[in-house]
Amino acid sequence: MPELPEVEIVKRSLDRKIKFKKINKVVVRNRNLRFRIPKNFEFFLKYKKINKILRKSKYLIFNLNNNTFFIVHLGMSGTIHLVSNKNYHNSNTSFYGNSNLPKKHNHILIFFRKIKLVYNDPRRFGFFKIFSSKKKLFNYFNKYGPEPFDKKFNINYLKKKLKGKSKNIKNYLLDQKFVSGIGNIYASEILFFCKINPSVESRKLSLENYKKLIYYSKYILKSAIKKGGSTIKNFTNTDGKFGSFQKNFNVYQRENLKCLMKNCSGIIKKKIISNRSTFYCNICQK
Repeated sequence: MPELPEVEIVKRSLDRKIKFKKINKVVVRNRNLRFRIPKNFEFFLKYKKINKILRKSKYLIFNLNNNTFFIVHLGMSGTIHLVSNKNYHNSNTSFYGNSNLPKKHNHILIFFRKIKLVYNDPRRFGFFKIFSSKKKLFNYFNKYGPEPFDKKFNINYLKKKLKGKSKNIKNYLLDQKFVSGIGNIYASEILFFCKINPSVESRKLSLENYKKLIYYSKYILKSAIKKGGSTIKNFTNTDGKFGSFQKNFNVYQRENLKCLMKNCSGIIKKKIISNRSTFYCNICQK
């Protein structure tokens, strides 16, 4: 599943490619995604212009010119492709997907003048939703916690949410109601830099731990965005460029390799926490 940096890269790519373009036609080939595509979806989008494309957490938000919106969540295997008359650009946000996915999984097509957006999703865990006003859009996202870049993600917030809690900190970082946008890859990397064991109970964290969590959450995500996200297999933006942050992984998918922290003799270990692979240094993160 793409995390905040990968969705941010796709958002920026799509904003460059289709911003201000008019939607001429919408074709829904399969309404049975994670949530059924509403009957009025085609009518809702047709003849509207894309004012801007935004991102919230792991969602793409398409702002239309009449102050209405539709959002896209890519799920486990959803990918967005831009097809033009001259070139095929692929914004493939599925780490484990294939850039040449079968056309039978092209569930939604949005046509502009010289280009079309294709939503492909073999597992159909992604979804689209429409909103007739900004208020309704905001209400939908009220259940999500602040992003790491948000000023609300501060020491007082961490104290309030984590004090006395027995749930481990790795699960908190993955909980979108606590902090939105962080997924499995970046949670492991953040905790490594913080030198916090992913299994530690949140109530045992110190003020210094809070400061590190805030700082390194921002640091890791900004670094990943700067490097175009992480390409585990076939993730690219709409210009066909791969992300390179995976070259900077310190723990993720480095099981049994030496810790990269200076003067550390530790080995990267792997454990399963809540059915997710978690990587950590057995010395740095005791």
